[in-house]
Amino acid sequence: MAVTEPAPLELPPAHEGILRRQALRESAARTYARSLPIVPVRARGMTIEGADGRRYLDCLSGAGTLALGHNHPVVLEAIRKVIDSGAPLHVLDLATPVKDAFTTELFATLPRELAGNARIQFCGPAGTDAVEAAFKLVRAASGRTELLAFTGAYHGMTAGALAASGGAPDVRVTRLPFPQDYRCPFGVGGERGADIAARWTRSLLDDPKGGVPAPAAMIVEPVQGEGGVNPAPDGWMRRMREITQERSIALIADEVQTGVGRTGTFWAVEHSGIVPDVMVLSKAIGGSLPLAVVVYRSELDLWQPGAHAGTFRGNQLAMAAGAATLAYVRENRLAERAGTLGARMLTGLRSLSAEHPSAGDVRGRGLMLGIELVDPEAEPRTGDGSAPPPDPALAAAVQQECLRRGLIVELGGRHGAVVRLLPPLTLSDEQATAVVDRLADALGAAERSPYRRTAAGPTP
Repeated sequence: MAVTEPAPLELPPAHEGILRRQALRESAARTYARSLPIVPVRARGMTIEGADGRRYLDCLSGAGTLALGHNHPVVLEAIRKVIDSGAPLHVLDLATPVKDAFTTELFATLPRELAGNARIQFCGPAGTDAVEAAFKLVRAASGRTELLAFTGAYHGMTAGALAASGGAPDVRVTRLPFPQDYRCPFGVGGERGADIAARWTRSLLDDPKGGVPAPAAMIVEPVQGEGGVNPAPDGWMRRMREITQERSIALIADEVQTGVGRTGTFWAVEHSGIVPDVMVLSKAIGGSLPLAVVVYRSELDLWQPGAHAGTFRGNQLAMAAGAATLAYVRENRLAERAGTLGARMLTGLRSLSAEHPSAGDVRGRGLMLGIELVDPEAEPRTGDGSAPPPDPALAAAVQQECLRRGLIVELGGRHGAVVRLLPPLTLSDEQATAVVDRLADALGAAERSPYRRTAAGPTP
């Protein structure tokens, strides 16, 4: 439905002052604050209210952290219960009833074959620290140092995690092709493209002149998030499991963003039926508070005491909030709802392609969705097959037009041309419809915008 073209955001003085002081005081490395010039003051569920009084539907959800949305009652109650009990809030890695309850609930959700023979390491509060811990674990257990990772990967911003990510400037891992349909590295896509990617991996590892030392592990995201919302084909995931098992290579599943029902199953590896040796978990497992863990097969538990530690690895409030979130998602079958509602939203978003040639590809799994925006009038780039080149300026314009319509979205992908949606698992049918409608309106407005192709993108 067409809407009247909105005026640019007008910020009241108090709001402007906060943003101005942030720009003066905070580092140049800040990201979300640049593209989302709002000052949140209240939030509930999927709705954020800014200091300017405007309300927004939040499809960023703390980069996927808020499985139940903002300030869910069961999360708040769990936090209050710990605070009111007088329990210690910081105990390093000592055992507590709160930690025991969290671990028990987490193990109840894991793939059965892993949960029955698993160990858990509580890490620093960010997912990237859990990735670092996983790398230390597999290296200690195998005596090897080499790692296998994939193009387009994102595993965090600390040294080892960044080296395994797709944009690493200093590569110390072997990079393997991640299968894609829209921009297949082999130009074929589909099952054939995934098959070639698997054959490439097997051939490289078995080639005595391939230049790849025996690796300690392979790390993979079941759905690449920052890489552009690229779901790994289930058959290809099973091939990766076979390849690693046959060669005694540990398989690490990075479920930092895909876990806790996000993709339509509790853990995204369940779509393919594989059981990894190691799972890296963070974001939603803390129920909106910082928490990160590594879960792994007990046979790998060969590192020494203190091999990985951190001051804030025992956050009691996060574990209480996390246990409540895990239980709520499990008991209310929110993973299944995410699959159903996500499929409905995917259908609605794909209908945009008929009216908007710039909506080059719509993809995702569950409530992890993305639209890759392209320039349909430009010639395809070498290596991209018939796909038009990505259009990051249009994506930036769409993000700003969404914000003007009360919708918060994120950008990702290789060139920042993928509009990403990560709504909470608790969104209603009406909210899901509103998200699709507002995004459609924003896309139309951005396409008509005279500044859509400026190098820096639109400014609010």
